[in-house]
Amino acid sequence: MSADRAADRAGEAPSDYVWRPIGTADVTAWVRLIDAIEADQQTDDNFSEQDLLEDFDSPNQDYPRGSMSVWDGDRMVGFAVLIARSATNPAHESRQRGGVDPEYRGRGIGTELLRWAERAALPLHEERFPGCALALNSGCPVDAEPTMELFHRLGYEQIRWFHDMKVADLAEAVAGLPPTPAPRGVVVRQFTSQRSADALRVRNDSFRDHFDYTPMDPESWARFVEGSAFRAQYSLVAYDEAGGAPLGIVLGEEFEKQRQVTGKRNLYVALVGTARAGRKRGIASALLTHVLRIAQADGFDTASLGVDADSPTGAPSVYERVGFRPAKTWVAQRKLIKAAEAAEADASGSAEG
Repeated sequence: MSADRAADRAGEAPSDYVWRPIGTADVTAWVRLIDAIEADQQTDDNFSEQDLLEDFDSPNQDYPRGSMSVWDGDRMVGFAVLIARSATNPAHESRQRGGVDPEYRGRGIGTELLRWAERAALPLHEERFPGCALALNSGCPVDAEPTMELFHRLGYEQIRWFHDMKVADLAEAVAGLPPTPAPRGVVVRQFTSQRSADALRVRNDSFRDHFDYTPMDPESWARFVEGSAFRAQYSLVAYDEAGGAPLGIVLGEEFEKQRQVTGKRNLYVALVGTARAGRKRGIASALLTHVLRIAQADGFDTASLGVDADSPTGAPSVYERVGFRPAKTWVAQRKLIKAAEAAEADASGSAEG
């Protein structure tokens, strides 16, 4: 957009644009918007049309009622999508993701999208978890000052910090890794559809004591491991050699759009988990090292993952030992939309007493 056109639009209000739910026919424009946001924020959010289309049949998303896009002519300039959770903990922590085209910021679009999300989340929540508390969760990079200020102004609380971690040169990192055989009594197997239920069992057990945990249901799990980005050849499951119980997982993804944009193959380590019965045995380190070696031999240039900065298992240090380094820090933002009805009733009774 030219400087003159940007100046002409500076006084526009959000109501001057077309607002409507996102449909499958909108994914081309949606990708262009995400690309514009990525070029500005450099968060490695490189999604293809196929990546976005796969979410339209998700049981946790309702695009007709739980999505909104903002249009200036045929250009999508803002969006928001609500993502329900499969369980409460104890509130329903519904997720909201979205963004505004950098050329259209400062016009109130982001504010109105977040306000829309608050209104739209409530009826969707009541259908899933009637009587339970509802909170909206979102997040942004800590260096995105205007977005941080917007969340603060609308009453969101900063609740947790996360790191994007990267291996910038996979060949160099792998060359420096010491031999890391599987721990005594543990056998490592490649992920297969027959081992999928075991991997889900490890995922749910390993994250049970982590921040913001809810169990993943079999339907959501199937969509993950059957998605176009999932790579079974870079996914491992560790088992107890004697009893056969699954003890650990490392699951990998590759996003083709990211390779097209960067010119490099990046292995995204989507999940690393160790069942509580297998902790403190070096299982995660062994699995990660093995996966990185395989990926590097197959031509991957980099690797990345996301991690809770305050992980109760000390995960950031585990990842650093195999070559990952912090690249960007995010902060989770939370706003309580509705208190639990039982809590409201108790409070009312106490006041009357």
